[in-house]
Amino acid sequence: MLPPKKLVFNSILCLFIVVFGGQIQAQKVSKKTNPKVVIDTTKNKSVAVDTIKYKLKAFKTKAHASYYHNKFNGKRTSSGIRFSNNKYTAAHRKLPFGTKLKVTNEENGKWVIVEVIDRGPFSRGREIDLSRRAFMEIASNKNSGVTIVKLEIIEN
Repeated sequence: MLPPKKLVFNSILCLFIVVFGGQIQAQKVSKKTNPKVVIDTTKNKSVAVDTIKYKLKAFKTKAHASYYHNKFNGKRTSSGIRFSNNKYTAAHRKLPFGTKLKVTNEENGKWVIVEVIDRGPFSRGREIDLSRRAFMEIASNKNSGVTIVKLEIIEN
């Protein structure tokens, strides 16, 4: 038998889980700094289901983004990781491997979070190469191979 305080706590917890469908929102925020921007990832199916607060650092606006061709599937990237067009990854010329970026389509406001795992693109005028899955989630025109995006670095 549980002590009365634990019984009340467990009852409230069960009620909370039933009412809110088991979705408990996690917050990832440093106690020292308050983030300037909050990304609610529950609205974006490309990332986890929790609400996580990140601090964003503006990197570039009006950047041209393209996506990888399917022929690169399974090939090793510059970081040594095997590339998959079904993951949320990107290639950038200068950003360090493992950097997380919020990539926002400036035309329609859709965004994804990707991780830099490769070098490129090698086409002049292009700033970032996205995996096909990431690109198609934010693209307004699915037949286009390039879109204008805003890049923001996610700082932890």
